[in-house]
Amino acid sequence: MIERIERTLNDERFRDVALLGLRGVLAAVFVFHGAQKLFGVFGGHGLEGTAGWMASLGIPFPLVSATLAGSTELLGGLALAIGVLARLAALPLIVTMVVAMATAHSGFDAGAGGIEYPLTLAVVLASIAIQGPGRFTLPKVATRLAPGRSLESVTSA
Repeated sequence: MIERIERTLNDERFRDVALLGLRGVLAAVFVFHGAQKLFGVFGGHGLEGTAGWMASLGIPFPLVSATLAGSTELLGGLALAIGVLARLAALPLIVTMVVAMATAHSGFDAGAGGIEYPLTLAVVLASIAIQGPGRFTLPKVATRLAPGRSLESVTSA
């Protein structure tokens, strides 16, 4: 019985579904926080508010830093969502989480402002960077929907 369960769970389709789920959750988190930083939506403070907060932490060039952090989160989240350049997109997102841990968090407990949350995101991002996005990405699905056609011909039609 256990061998049958293991065989089923080791099926590549389950791995791809798991990667799709991880990418989807990460994408939602990063698009949400990037949009908060850049546009002030979802209860965020926008670029000026984020820059002011970063200045209060002593982060140099706060407006540039806020723009970079918000853009990295928003665009990286979108890349994770569609699976295009997901491995590459994970790297600047990891750097953003490391900077967040070094500047905006202390201790471990997330409830007390610790590094627990950004650390978890960074580790999951590292897993995506190592493993890749899986088979369920926009280019791979589009190509499968139009057998024998290249992605360029599918998207230009």
